[in-house]
Amino acid sequence: MDITTKNTQAPPPTEPPTATEQKRAARGATRPGDRIFLGLSRGSGILLLVIMAAIAVFLTYRASLAISKDEANFLTAFEWNATAIPPKFGIAVLAFGTVVSSIIAMVIAVPIAVAIALFLSHYAPRRLSGPIAYVIDLLAAVPSIVYGLWGALILVPHMNGLFGWLDTYLGWTGIFSWEGGAPRSMLTVGILLAIMILPIVTNVSREVFRQAPLMIEEAALALGATRWEVIRMAVLPFGRSGVISASMLGLGRALGETMAVATVLSPTFTIQTSLLDPGGGTFAQNIASKFGEATEQGRDALIASGLVLFVITLVVNGAARAIIARRKEYSGANA
Repeated sequence: MDITTKNTQAPPPTEPPTATEQKRAARGATRPGDRIFLGLSRGSGILLLVIMAAIAVFLTYRASLAISKDEANFLTAFEWNATAIPPKFGIAVLAFGTVVSSIIAMVIAVPIAVAIALFLSHYAPRRLSGPIAYVIDLLAAVPSIVYGLWGALILVPHMNGLFGWLDTYLGWTGIFSWEGGAPRSMLTVGILLAIMILPIVTNVSREVFRQAPLMIEEAALALGATRWEVIRMAVLPFGRSGVISASMLGLGRALGETMAVATVLSPTFTIQTSLLDPGGGTFAQNIASKFGEATEQGRDALIASGLVLFVITLVVNGAARAIIARRKEYSGANA
């Protein structure tokens, strides 16, 4: 019986395709829809950069015109007489008020928002979490002027009791001393801003917590961990970058809020050592209240203050991205 053997010798190796051939193959394999989507995505990113650059150039040019005529120190002056001859204006009070009111809002809103998000995502039953989440979504849709009217008509008259308590027990610090004036102060503004940014931080944090890996939570429960230990070891590390992003979204609204602050605050160009004394101001509130009656020089001065707010916003967002990048091992994309 003859047994015929087949030639099992491997074919000679072929040379790898060149870079040009690879590019041609990729172009040939790409569908028209993919190319259109790629072009639209790339164009949108480039358009965004162009818009940001155009805003920065416009603000810088108009701010330079105003600052060149300013007879006071733009960064440290405690007055705003942009229409005087010669003009004298500075942003010291505005910068202080913007930063302080935003910090107060963040200190109050972020812990409460994270607690609500954890309750809705890991504790509340479905029939209860749904209505609560719906109400929070409605709060995010309320216009700023409505918050401002509510703050002026409801919140401010009911702040006397809180201010009196703070003055009685914490007045010795100087920060919470109160002389009995109208409670249209930085603390009132901070509380109002905290209520306004609470829905934003809550909604984003809730969605991030819901994306936590269920297998890790179940494994921790199987090993005997309590519900809080599961949240502390699995959910919070996973959602840390998302909570930071949500907080930055809320901070952005707090920094740029206009009508609500203008309705509640009694603006003065003085820096109060106590958070309970009326007075102070913010960038957005000052622009909104003075833009309508400002001359060309006054508008340039307001634009200069807007440039400072623009820079502060960029710095805050840059810092947030740096924090997230340092903790990227905790992000949901890398889980």
